[in-house]
Amino acid sequence: MSQTNRAVPRRTILAVPGSSDRFIEKARTLDVDGLFLDLEDAVAPAVKVESRQRIVAALDFGSGFAAGLVTVRVNGWESPWTYADVIEVVSGAGAKIDALVLPKTTSAAEIKALDLLLTQVEHNAGLPVGRIGIEAQIEDALGLLHVAEIAAASPRLASLVFGPGDFMASLGMGSLNVGAQPVGYPADAFHHVLMSILVAARANGLQAIDGPYVAIRDLDGFRRSAELSAALGYDGKWVLHPDQVAVGNEVFSPKEADFDRAQRIMAAYAKASDAANGAVGAIVVDEEMVDEAGVKLAAAILARGRAAGMEVTE
Repeated sequence: MSQTNRAVPRRTILAVPGSSDRFIEKARTLDVDGLFLDLEDAVAPAVKVESRQRIVAALDFGSGFAAGLVTVRVNGWESPWTYADVIEVVSGAGAKIDALVLPKTTSAAEIKALDLLLTQVEHNAGLPVGRIGIEAQIEDALGLLHVAEIAAASPRLASLVFGPGDFMASLGMGSLNVGAQPVGYPADAFHHVLMSILVAARANGLQAIDGPYVAIRDLDGFRRSAELSAALGYDGKWVLHPDQVAVGNEVFSPKEADFDRAQRIMAAYAKASDAANGAVGAIVVDEEMVDEAGVKLAAAILARGRAAGMEVTE
């Protein structure tokens, strides 16, 4: 897989039911970084097969999508639909697909199986082998236990995605509001889960994406949920409704003040390094000590800002 796929911004990823022409058309112009055309939970079993060709037709449509990243969520390996999802959708429109999202991933073997199947389909369809990436959803206790092995399973992997709904069900959490904190627990119930996924992702050069917040009219709740994962270092979050997009793009972009300070740090450190022929330890910027670790943090903020379209000043 092209490493560029791993670097594509994923601040907001829109879920689009593959069974709905109306939702697919509405998604074409939305200001999201990415989207996935869904064949899994948003599509009823009775229409899963016909939805494959609806997605192929939508991807082949001339106007395309405004989103920079277009993916398809196939059904998980526990279902009877996975292999035909991959064969039909990739054979029909593989040139327009950046990645496949594999839900309910519980082991590295499932990623390797999808990688092998994708390779066969790409060969047979005349597509560049290895270009289409994989995004793995971690949605239950078993998947979390194996997340480190999952993250290292294939060079096609671009991101790990937290799936809060199925995860909450797998643990027996007492809440029906997917993505929100369960009532009665005094701390962040998802902290361990989010950190485990994030560490596995970063150890393998992958992005980490938070899952959806289903109360689509509760933008304050969505913001709180997004801010928690953004503070940890997550790259983005799934969105279910256009109203969530602007908030998600804002939360997962650097604050202007942080972006400006990162530029000052990089400029000051470069100047000091040149003056000392590279022999620089720590410097002072804005009355705070900055060493090599601080420079790395500044560089990461600048990279995230550039990806979000923020402009670097000379």
